[in-house]
Amino acid sequence: MHEPNLAKPFLVVYIIWHPDFTDGAELAEILRGHFRRELYQNVAGGTGLSVIFRSESLPGTGKPLPINFSESEATAVLILAESCMANDPVWGIYLRELSTQSEIAGLGTHLFPVAIEAEGLNLGLEEQALRWDQWIQDGSSNTANLHIRLISELTYEFCRMLRHYLEHLKQPEKDEDELLNYLRKVQIFLSHSKHDEDGERIARLIRDQLHSGHGLSSFFDVHDIPAGLRFHKVLLKQLAQSAVVAIHTDSYSSREWCRREIIEAKRNSVPLVVANCISELDERGFPYMGNVPIVRMDPRQDERINVIIARLLDEVLKDFLWRCRIQLVNTEQSAVQFVPRAPELISLAGLKFPDVGQPTIVYPDPPLSAEEERLFEEIKPGIRLRSFTEWLAEGTS
Repeated sequence: MHEPNLAKPFLVVYIIWHPDFTDGAELAEILRGHFRRELYQNVAGGTGLSVIFRSESLPGTGKPLPINFSESEATAVLILAESCMANDPVWGIYLRELSTQSEIAGLGTHLFPVAIEAEGLNLGLEEQALRWDQWIQDGSSNTANLHIRLISELTYEFCRMLRHYLEHLKQPEKDEDELLNYLRKVQIFLSHSKHDEDGERIARLIRDQLHSGHGLSSFFDVHDIPAGLRFHKVLLKQLAQSAVVAIHTDSYSSREWCRREIIEAKRNSVPLVVANCISELDERGFPYMGNVPIVRMDPRQDERINVIIARLLDEVLKDFLWRCRIQLVNTEQSAVQFVPRAPELISLAGLKFPDVGQPTIVYPDPPLSAEEERLFEEIKPGIRLRSFTEWLAEGTS
C-alpha cells in the first residue's frame, strides 16, 4: 500500500496567470473562493484543497516560482492563457518546463490550460485547453454563467484525474495504460416523480445538458433501465453505485418509489443532491432528504440547470477526494466504517459491523454537534463517532 505522509496535502491547485493580464487576479480569486470553501476543506480531514497563486515574476528571472509536484499527493495546475502570456517568451519556457515536469510526475499531476483568448493557445503546450474564448463568442452566457461553467469544467477534470489516481492507489502494481481498463463511467441517477408535469421534464433537461456538456457524456452515464429486466432489482442495484439528483417536485414525497430511491441512496452513502423544484407545496416533506446539498430551482424556469449540475460535480469530486484519502490511511480495521458525509441515524441502516471490536464511524470534519451525538447514543449505545481528524489524533492510523 502507498505509504501516506499525513502532513502532505492531498490535492493542491495552482492558478497561474501573467501579471499583465488585468482580469487574472479577479478570476483566480473566484476559483479560489470555490475550491477553498468548507465542502472541500473538511472532506479530507481539514486539509482539503490548497489553492496557490503563481503570477508575479521573480526579480532577475522574469518568471514565477517553480512548482514542486512532490509536495502533494496530487496537483492540478490551472493556466489562465491569453495574449500577454503567449507573447512573453520567458513565460513560454516556464510553462513548457512545467508541462515536462508534470509528465514525469505521473498520474496525480495535470496541467489544465484555460484559453481566455485564442492567442492563449500559442504556448506550445500539448495539453488540451478549455475554450473560454469560444464560450464568450457563442453569446449564450453572461459573466456569472461563464464562471459557473469554468468551475464545472474544472471540477469535472479534477474528477477524471482523481478517478484514475484512486484506481492507481487500489492497484499500484498496474501501469497507467492497464488502469484505463478499470475505469468505468460515473453513473448518474435522476430520481423524479412522473405524476406531475415538472418532474420528468426537468429530469430530461438535466439529462440533455449532461450529454451536451464538454466530455460529460464520456464520463457520466445517465441511467436507463433496459426493457425486459426486473424494474426494482435493476433500480436498487443502480442506486447503490450512482450519484443521485433528486428532483423534488410537488408530488415527489408522495411517491413510494421516490422515497425508496432516497433511502437507498442514503443507505449506500452515494453522492446526492436535492433539486428543490416545489411549485406550490409538499404536503409531507420526506425526512430523509436532509443532510445533503439542496439547490433551489423554479420549476417554470430552466436557467438553474447548470447550477444543479455544478453542485452534482462538487459532490462527485468530494466523494473521490474522500475515497482517495481513506485509501491512503485505511488500516483494514474491520470495526471502522468510513462514510463520506456527516452521519445521521439512517446511516446505521447501511452499515454492518463485525462482532469483534468497538464499532466506529469515521466521517469528514467538522465533528458532530453534542445534540446529534446524544441522539446516536440513545439509539445505538456503544458506537463511536469520530471525525476524520479526531480518528487520526487517536493514533488509529
